[in-house]
Amino acid sequence: MTTANKDKLSSARFSQATDAFVEIFTASVDFDQRMAPQDIEGSVAHATMLCKIGILTEAERDSIFTGLKQISEEIEAGNFQWSIQQEDVHMNIEARLTELIGMAGKKLHTGRSRNDQVATDIRLYLRSEIKVIITVLQRLQLALLDLAEKQADTIMPGFTHLQVAQPITFGHHLMAWYEMLVRDKERLEDCLKRVNIMPLGAAALAGTSYPIDRHLTAELLGFSRPSNNSLDSVSDRDFAIEFTADASIIMMHLSRFSEELVLWASAQFAFIELPDAFCTGSSIMPQKKNPDVPELVRGKSGRVTGHLMSLLMLMKSQPLAYNKDNQEDKEPIFDTVDTLINCLRAFADMVPHIEAKPENMYSAAKKGFATATDLADYLVKKGMAFRDAHEVVGAAVKLGLDSKRDLSELSLAELQSFSEMITDDVFDVLSLEGSVAARQHIGGTAPDTVRKAINTARSAL
Repeated sequence: MTTANKDKLSSARFSQATDAFVEIFTASVDFDQRMAPQDIEGSVAHATMLCKIGILTEAERDSIFTGLKQISEEIEAGNFQWSIQQEDVHMNIEARLTELIGMAGKKLHTGRSRNDQVATDIRLYLRSEIKVIITVLQRLQLALLDLAEKQADTIMPGFTHLQVAQPITFGHHLMAWYEMLVRDKERLEDCLKRVNIMPLGAAALAGTSYPIDRHLTAELLGFSRPSNNSLDSVSDRDFAIEFTADASIIMMHLSRFSEELVLWASAQFAFIELPDAFCTGSSIMPQKKNPDVPELVRGKSGRVTGHLMSLLMLMKSQPLAYNKDNQEDKEPIFDTVDTLINCLRAFADMVPHIEAKPENMYSAAKKGFATATDLADYLVKKGMAFRDAHEVVGAAVKLGLDSKRDLSELSLAELQSFSEMITDDVFDVLSLEGSVAARQHIGGTAPDTVRKAINTARSAL
């Protein structure tokens, strides 16, 4: 089945009507209409530049401005009639503009192509959304700082291989997540530098013969500069791939955070209580409180990573310059933006209401001989070689295992049976409090050090 082409803005070349299925299959307006504000913003700047170089009269420019303003209002009000026959957001807006203002609407596309137009719109869209993402990410950072400050003295076990390793503070653990978000924010800010380059003026692939002023257009749109090569400008989406890679790293970090929250909220750990508003119950088991938000965020990390793979595969075999394949870039980008913002928002809202259970954390830190390394360090400071100290402590741990006692619960005589260097001051280092307080260097888990790190972080934000 075919459909008539006569109303399409790009139909003159064809003698046959577009197949109805193909028309639907190739259209992107259902999803790229999201970029309508950016498309209108780009058109306003382009019309301003065209007027300056004499392609448009001031009257035509003003007419275009008026028409685009009306279109913007129609879209915002939900009254704009989107047409699959016009394929995409660009042609829909141009067709409506021509309908509203006549010949001046047809002149707007002078000196540009949909190829550089869509590349510009995507960059404008991503630039705006990255700034939103950074704002929400910072809100999560502040929530972590507030919680870390409250829990700077709360002792918990630190883990390696999910086995008790050494005592740390809950505040110190939370600051580890803060530091990951610092790097995530830096990556987004760095990505923004490459997003904020303007392709408009590259036209279809080779530039244009009109005497356009790309620096003026870039300035009007807030870009740092025009792009350097017309072929590259319209064909590559590496800036979008970079953004999605950055988003994947953020989601990986949130997924790791989620995993710990799920574990800590379980009855087996019982380190924290998640707020009721971010959990759900069971349809059959009335005692259940399921950590749905962390679990869902953990699951959505795979979704964003999948979008990264999708974009990489999309670009990997494309010859220069623009190809229709690139229509497939928008849905992964849009969904990555939505997913990332929603996950960050969920965490930023949830983290301030997480309740720690210090007694359970402290009790867990007492298990697994968390201060064994402290005893080895104690012997080294007394003059013993570390490898020998390692052996001594290993023997002491074996006695603790056999007698079901922590190192701090062994008698002085028992400890001295392993080394004469051990004296009664050993119990200062075998306590959990002594262990965490001793690590006062930058990056250490001592409560005072954690507070200093928090203050430094607040200043940076």
